[in-house]
Amino acid sequence: MASVELVQVAKYYGKQRVLNPLDLTIPDGSFTVLVGPSGCGKSTLLRLLAGLDTLSDGAILLDKQKISDLDPADRDIAMVFQSYALYPHLTVAENMAFHMQVMKVSKSEQQAKVQQAARILGIATLLQRYPKELSGGQRQRVAMGRAMVRNPKVFLFDEPLSNLDAQLRMELRAEIKALHQQFRTTTVYVTHDQVEAMTLADQIVVMKDGNIVQQGKPLEIYDAPVDTFVARFIGSPPMNLLEGVVQNQGVACGELWFPLPDKWHGVTEGSQVILGLRPHDFRLVATSSQPAAELRLIEVTGDVSLLHLTWAGFRLHVQFSGRIDAQSGQRLALEANASAIHLFDAQSGQRLAGG
Repeated sequence: MASVELVQVAKYYGKQRVLNPLDLTIPDGSFTVLVGPSGCGKSTLLRLLAGLDTLSDGAILLDKQKISDLDPADRDIAMVFQSYALYPHLTVAENMAFHMQVMKVSKSEQQAKVQQAARILGIATLLQRYPKELSGGQRQRVAMGRAMVRNPKVFLFDEPLSNLDAQLRMELRAEIKALHQQFRTTTVYVTHDQVEAMTLADQIVVMKDGNIVQQGKPLEIYDAPVDTFVARFIGSPPMNLLEGVVQNQGVACGELWFPLPDKWHGVTEGSQVILGLRPHDFRLVATSSQPAAELRLIEVTGDVSLLHLTWAGFRLHVQFSGRIDAQSGQRLALEANASAIHLFDAQSGQRLAGG
């Protein structure tokens, strides 16, 4: 295991800035997830760690030792790619042992490590097959096994589940988490899927436009997003955001008015704000002092109902446990859980002090 430190790391392609200078510490034995929309720089950051791209500025340290000038093979880092990157003419066993062959590891040690990794990953019966004979999930397990046999100080995963169907993604996500809990190898995982980030990470790093916007434990970021970008990116369905103004210890959003909990009472009267509410922070009531909401669409997934509503001109998504008996076009009395309100500055989008 090892700690990783990025010091003012930056990447440019000519005049195009892909990564602004940033600092990041990845603790020893942690599972750190880099998350953000396409083009935010997360995969570039992973490639810089692996040595597949060269730094434009800054340094990368592994256990306090600078590695950013080393070749990829000398960094003691293993990477699992989105595309599997298996050799089609080699068997599963040969693919898994390839790096050890290059490093002149003895045949007996190669076989022992391949067999051990194959047992852990449930692919022991596939060792003599070729990649074309495997499913997507099996190929990804082989790619993971090839990284495991190297016993690296750091694992890197570049969107490894994005090519798989939903059920298989869930299964492999659980396997990756279980493997990390077993071996505690420092892991850096890139995804654009915030559900993966929330379920896998010890530490989430949210990126946007080549910058780190927020980092911390998953629930810390979920409960206190630093700005409206993070508020909408972390959480599924995303947070509802309504423009409003602070009035009489509450927030007026057009025809709607929400009382503010005590923690927000320091916000200046008359401030232009964006009010945030998670989809689960609503309830249906018999009557309400608020205008009725109009149901545009309802999606029921068995034990959860997701309602798409128009409420006094604002479009919202609201989530309830269980099944809601309602039809499109129906008007519903709705109330929000005021204690769950988030407030952001209307101009900058930054979270206001106090909450």
